[in-house]
Amino acid sequence: MTTPSGSAAPKTALKTPPRFASIGSPYFAIILAVMAVVLILSNIGASKGVLIGPIVTDGGFFLFPLAYILGDVVSEVYGFKAARKAIITTFALSVFASLCYWIIIVLPGFGDEYGNAKQAAIEGALGPVPLIVLASLLGFFAGQTINSWVLVKMKERSGEKSLWARLMGSSGAGEFVDTLIFCSIAASVIGITDFGTFVNYVVVGFVYKTAVEFIFVPVTSLVIGWVKKREPSYGAA
Repeated sequence: MTTPSGSAAPKTALKTPPRFASIGSPYFAIILAVMAVVLILSNIGASKGVLIGPIVTDGGFFLFPLAYILGDVVSEVYGFKAARKAIITTFALSVFASLCYWIIIVLPGFGDEYGNAKQAAIEGALGPVPLIVLASLLGFFAGQTINSWVLVKMKERSGEKSLWARLMGSSGAGEFVDTLIFCSIAASVIGITDFGTFVNYVVVGFVYKTAVEFIFVPVTSLVIGWVKKREPSYGAA
């Protein structure tokens, strides 16, 4: 196509691809380590049912949203492939921790009264964890994958703008899938047997986790901005 003067018409500018950083920096390793610790601790806490007035939840309720906030940071700064690697690595470590708990439980202990009491306490605290890990493995993997995918797809459309919308939209989608899968498996472990209590558990878990992430959107945005400024490879990957 030519202009009236005979010169070629300028080509339409190509859409700028979203910017991401390389995972070779120490920041990614630190975030990954914190994600793994948070998930392992929340798996232990989740084996305890918690009743606060009419609210039914578990002992890991105050930790789990932090794992999603860190997942948002990884997805926004490092991209979907890095987020998927973080999810897989975190769960591999969580499964390893669960295997260690099982070995600790089956190892022969002292046969005196104190030893038997300690064995019973360890079995009660760590025994249900493998099922909680299974619930987390399925729920967190599906939820975090959806969370990361939605965030990155939204970033492809808006670039660096509308970070708050990406964080809120991706968190809502990911937390719903995560909570439904996790609660369906974990309910029996923590002692939930009737449907009404189960619905309470699911609804409260979803509303609470999503609300925490929405409340912390300003903090998450500040952390993301801080990491982006200190990542020398941001935009070059």
